[in-house]
Amino acid sequence: MSNECPIGFIDSGVGGLTVVKEAMRQLPNENILYVGDTARCPYGPRPAEQVIEFTRQMTQFLIKKGIKMLVIACNTATAVALEEIRKTVSIPVIGVIQPGARSALKASTAGEIAVIGTTGTIKSGSYERELHRKAPEVTVYSLACPKFATVVESNQYKSAVAKKVVAETLKPLLLDKPDTLILGCTHYPLLRPIIQNVMGKDTVLIDSGAETVNDVSTMLDYFDLNNFERNEKKTCRFYTTGSPKMFQEIASEWLSFTTLQVEHIHLGGE
Repeated sequence: MSNECPIGFIDSGVGGLTVVKEAMRQLPNENILYVGDTARCPYGPRPAEQVIEFTRQMTQFLIKKGIKMLVIACNTATAVALEEIRKTVSIPVIGVIQPGARSALKASTAGEIAVIGTTGTIKSGSYERELHRKAPEVTVYSLACPKFATVVESNQYKSAVAKKVVAETLKPLLLDKPDTLILGCTHYPLLRPIIQNVMGKDTVLIDSGAETVNDVSTMLDYFDLNNFERNEKKTCRFYTTGSPKMFQEIASEWLSFTTLQVEHIHLGGE
């Protein structure tokens, strides 16, 4: 396998772009392929078996494109499908939950950590298990925020609607007063300014997706897969099962791209 082969990123929609943005910053020479399953987003309310199947479909699409590493840039898919996918492919596969939990433990001073995520992620208990596995003494508050991803996918993440939804949803956490809050869905960093305003400046927000790129960098070193060649013709291709126009609007703004290659694909069942 050539070191110039791309890294693949998959997500239920546009949320994984928050991971791609950090990857572009930390790994400027790497080629990137991204699949956002926007037609079937959100994954949070779906049965685990369905999320596993959708994740498998996206994975196989990118495997055929010749990726050298896969990043499951979706907390729900990481929670239920990571181990299944690792069994079926021969390339390194990285999820977003372990890096997010590890970073939260480093940041927390009082051991009062909150996790917000989709219904599926929170129901899985993945963050609680990972946090308590590393630090049994910490207190973990978990809150499902099912409307957040929908607000982002509909490109309303800067709107008055977003402010209202975030404020109403996070009310229970204000009583818990966590010192650290894990953004346990890669869509949520697009709502970060609003979330920070609601929680207050003393609450440290952890972007689990951005933390994941540190693991990607480590794994590239470990498997000697870094692309060290100066990449003048860097490939960044984006695929969506939904509307390329809507995807392009959000992605262009978030990634600060003037031109963006977005192609519609069909994975089955959209």
